[in-house]
Amino acid sequence: MTKVRALVETDLPAIAGIYAHYVTGTVTTFDETPPGLDDWRAKAAGITEAGLPFLVAETDGQVAGYAYVSQYRPKAAYRHTLEDTIYLAPGRTGKGLGRLLLGELIDRAARTEARQIVAVIADSGDPASARLHEKFGFEPSGRLKAVGFKHGRWVDTVLMQLDLKS
Repeated sequence: MTKVRALVETDLPAIAGIYAHYVTGTVTTFDETPPGLDDWRAKAAGITEAGLPFLVAETDGQVAGYAYVSQYRPKAAYRHTLEDTIYLAPGRTGKGLGRLLLGELIDRAARTEARQIVAVIADSGDPASARLHEKFGFEPSGRLKAVGFKHGRWVDTVLMQLDLKS
């Protein structure tokens, strides 16, 4: 059975491990070095102190994925625009966990002062993330061509946007 809940400190090693998989083996993220546990502690603290959700999907007592929103850009005028992040543990994709996480993430983000959520999706050739976001009403809002270079190739990002107040 899977439940979606708020992050707790003891989830951070599992989250770091999930993310490290994507950093080292994919172009899904443009990070090239996995952040350490102290980096994750700081990130989680910043998100939760800002009153924003950082969620975990737990299946059979194990972290199967996570999702959070953070301010889209650091400048003050962006304070009402969030960017979402979702990662699932290897072997946990295609089981509805992304749908559970994104649905709860949107519900909780809508209770904040935010107006918009932006998804910045690396175009790795797998449409799963874009399809997931479309199911929740995100609309395509642009493409940035060849903005990331990782694993010997140039990667585009697709921007999608959800209006929380419409």
